[in-house]
Amino acid sequence: MEVSGVASGVEQEPLQEPQWSPQEEEEQKREEELEKQRQRLCTDFASVTSSDVAVAQCYLAENDWDMQRALNSYFEPPLDEQYVDRIPQVPPVTETFVDLTDSPSGSSAVAPVKEAGLGLQEDASTLSLITWNIDGLDSSNLQERARGVCSYIALYSPDVVFLQEVIPPYLNYLQKRAVSYTIIPGNTEGYFTAIMLKKSRVRVLKDEIIPFPTTSMMRNLLAVHANISGNEICFMTSHLESTKTHTEERLKQLRLVLKKMSETPASTSVIFGGDTNLRDKEVAKLGGLPSNILDVWEFLGKPEHCHYTWDTSQNTNLDACYQCKLRFDRLFLQAASTGGQIIPRSLDLIGLEKLDCGKFPSDHWGLFCNFDVVL
Repeated sequence: MEVSGVASGVEQEPLQEPQWSPQEEEEQKREEELEKQRQRLCTDFASVTSSDVAVAQCYLAENDWDMQRALNSYFEPPLDEQYVDRIPQVPPVTETFVDLTDSPSGSSAVAPVKEAGLGLQEDASTLSLITWNIDGLDSSNLQERARGVCSYIALYSPDVVFLQEVIPPYLNYLQKRAVSYTIIPGNTEGYFTAIMLKKSRVRVLKDEIIPFPTTSMMRNLLAVHANISGNEICFMTSHLESTKTHTEERLKQLRLVLKKMSETPASTSVIFGGDTNLRDKEVAKLGGLPSNILDVWEFLGKPEHCHYTWDTSQNTNLDACYQCKLRFDRLFLQAASTGGQIIPRSLDLIGLEKLDCGKFPSDHWGLFCNFDVVL
């Protein structure tokens, strides 16, 4: 007997997997590659913002998977929503703004600086400089930490300040308070660098922003050409690509920095400083710095007291469960081949004292450097 037209006892053919056409296979590959790319973007976004992958995916999807637009959206929420409790308080426009060179009383940063025997001076034969990643991306105790940074600037009264991880409210705060400085930002959106130059010492000639074409973290190089005591100096700062996984991009950015330094006129000295995120083995991978560019810390004999600028064993701002010591923040000098000379004299860490809120001003220590100016 046959049932439903099928002979009894005859095995049926097993079901076969559907066959993809070449066009469908290509489409499948594109979708898989797109998914991998989006996963990488989410990982990078989470790394830059210290958020998680779910938050990253939300912001990236809302901004058509454009990294810079997503970061701008994350770091620049409406002022009256997220920043309202984070903006350092500034006096109303009708009041006289406080000059950062006037030391504020009662600051927790005053004691250690005075104990170090540092006095305010203005001497044409010296040049002083601070470089500091001020961690504006950390919203915790931002107001008090901003005041702490400003206290150090007021007490050391440096001629030049390089800042990294500045955010718009922080820039606004500095512009209102630091009336004795010309402040030149590397951007005005998201987070960025800035250079502060004391008006009484530094005459600004021009400034420029050099983009890093392949950055995924909004990084660039800020350069200011200036004149101090008759010497032409180009000041450069940057925040090179972060995290261990972005070594290649970081080295690409370092090569561009060194190239720009080499392109300055022979009569101009160049001082570069910032949060380089560099590991020593990465610099070695490039064959070291060019012979005419020196690392200030190495030139001064590698002083141990200012070896590590990012040290989770001593700096508790991140509440890290691991201990890591790295020399992320560095200063490079390319001396002029003609005319006056700039010679490094001393290097120290700043920001080592906790504020009343229990936090340090930043998760990075700042670097304070003195140079001799030889006409």
